[in-house]
Amino acid sequence: MSDAPEFDEEIIEAGRVLCSGPCTFLLGAAALTQLPEADRPEIAFAGRSNVGKSSLINALLWRKNLARASSEPGRTRELNYFDLGEGRLWLVDLPGFGYARVSRTQAQEWQRLTLRYLRGRVNLRRVFLLVDSRRGLMDTDHEVMDMLDSAAVTYQIVLTKGDKVKKTEAEAVRAKVAEALRKRPAAHPVIRLTSAEKGGGLPELRAEIYQLTA
Repeated sequence: MSDAPEFDEEIIEAGRVLCSGPCTFLLGAAALTQLPEADRPEIAFAGRSNVGKSSLINALLWRKNLARASSEPGRTRELNYFDLGEGRLWLVDLPGFGYARVSRTQAQEWQRLTLRYLRGRVNLRRVFLLVDSRRGLMDTDHEVMDMLDSAAVTYQIVLTKGDKVKKTEAEAVRAKVAEALRKRPAAHPVIRLTSAEKGGGLPELRAEIYQLTA
């Protein structure tokens, strides 16, 4: 499950063109009634509030401040929508989870909103679940995977901060994550190792995104 197939140069280039093209913020939805029309493929990024989600999204799209990291973890409570490629794709930045400064009530509200979103968004092609390569899967990651499995939404693990660990350590984490995914029905079989700072794994992740627009 941990072996990541290579893309040919044509798909890599198509991913680069898509992700380097226009991308604009549309809205932050705090309720399902605020969601835009499901008129195109949609992908979503999820992860703990300190996993480097904003940095990865910005690096993928060659931006500096498209997705903004808050100085207060867990501050975002909305589903942030971006129009990628002038109508090609909806990209959704989900609120970070697992943060310490949020009450149980607030966390439950986020979970209910997200679960309703996952179950009801018919055009959602994939959720990219970001996991810190230095830590591997944590309890909150398993909780989110439970939610994704129950909603029957395909999700793919993306290991972040790959430049912060040795190659052998990263591969050990990837193997452990792969083993944990074997019995999860909605998990995508390929695990991507990335670095927002160094660019590692980003061309392949862009190619993954491009293929979801087909």
